[in-house]
Amino acid sequence: MSNLGRIEIRRKRGDEKLKSGAQDLGCSVPDFWKWSASDLVSNATRGRLAEFIVAKALGMPVNTTVRDEWAEYDLAGPGGVKVEVKSAAFLQSWHQDRPSSIQFVVPKTRAWDPNTNVLSAEPKRQAEVYVFALLKERENKDKLDPLDVDQWEFYVLPTAILDARTRSQHSLTLKTLRDLTGGPVDYWHLAGRVASPATREA
Repeated sequence: MSNLGRIEIRRKRGDEKLKSGAQDLGCSVPDFWKWSASDLVSNATRGRLAEFIVAKALGMPVNTTVRDEWAEYDLAGPGGVKVEVKSAAFLQSWHQDRPSSIQFVVPKTRAWDPNTNVLSAEPKRQAEVYVFALLKERENKDKLDPLDVDQWEFYVLPTAILDARTRSQHSLTLKTLRDLTGGPVDYWHLAGRVASPATREA
């Protein structure tokens, strides 16, 4: 009998091998990770790293769990608050004539249920709180280290404020984000900002 239901993702140990049947091809899952995700500055990998850093800051068990690729929102924060993480950086992997302009895209989406392969009828923002993670070094790529949480700053914005905006509903500039949030917090104060009553009740 065929089985076409959702696959239950289990956390890899790290010693799993690339193989041909029973033949070991001399590579392991860590080799794949190093090959595919060593550029931590690239947009795709930096976005996942930002989620990981925010999850760690919020006290989530990142050492024992697995990222859900298809969840409606990125993380469940303190008290179960639904959190969406967006990342940006001034510096990129490629040659630049100037630092990148910062803009965060925040569209409404239709939630997808991986158990049924069905999209929700109405688009909306699925999370209750957005965390905008900015890799803030902008002058020297030799100093850039995405694994140093001190090089990140975080802007926390309730979804209700986004939904109430009368201007662009699709994206936010850094200046607008600073105005809406009152400024960033660092890694060590992020959990408190996300969990604060003012954030939850906005």
